[in-house]
Amino acid sequence: MQTTDEIFKAIQADPQNKSFTDQKIQPLYHIDPKAEILIISQAPSRKAQQSMVFWNDPSGDRLRSWMGLSKADFYYPGRGAHGDLPPRKGFAEKWHEPLLKLMPNLRLKLLIGQYAQKAYLQKQCKRTLTETVKAYQEYLPEYFPLVHPSPLNYGWMHKNTWFEAEVVPALQREIEAIMAD
Repeated sequence: MQTTDEIFKAIQADPQNKSFTDQKIQPLYHIDPKAEILIISQAPSRKAQQSMVFWNDPSGDRLRSWMGLSKADFYYPGRGAHGDLPPRKGFAEKWHEPLLKLMPNLRLKLLIGQYAQKAYLQKQCKRTLTETVKAYQEYLPEYFPLVHPSPLNYGWMHKNTWFEAEVVPALQREIEAIMAD
């Protein structure tokens, strides 16, 4: 099994990562063998990438609120026409497996946004992100699908009030149960 340092160096040396390495953009992730909760999402915001602090933006503030966590408790390819661009093709497929092997205690994976949901749930995804998130209980105890907490999704939040009324409290219960053990 590769070490965290070996994987980090391999990611930096990966030809698919060359343009980012040339710009001095470091991969932004954290591996802890004791981790029990994993957050899988799209690339970080520019602010998070520049500060090298995970979820260091309004999306992170909202995500922590959903999780019932404070900042103390607790990657950006650019923008497209409708928000952040998707993760680079092939990167998750290439790098998630060796990184996940370094975290044997994972109990819950938060799948934030449709890119993460499609990658991990594959054929189990519903027709739309809304349907997948609404059916979150079907994916427990391993996965918890969520809408991305971006300010760009405020319209979705306003239209889908059941999310903060039902899904967020369920997420908080899952997080509390894991942290209480």
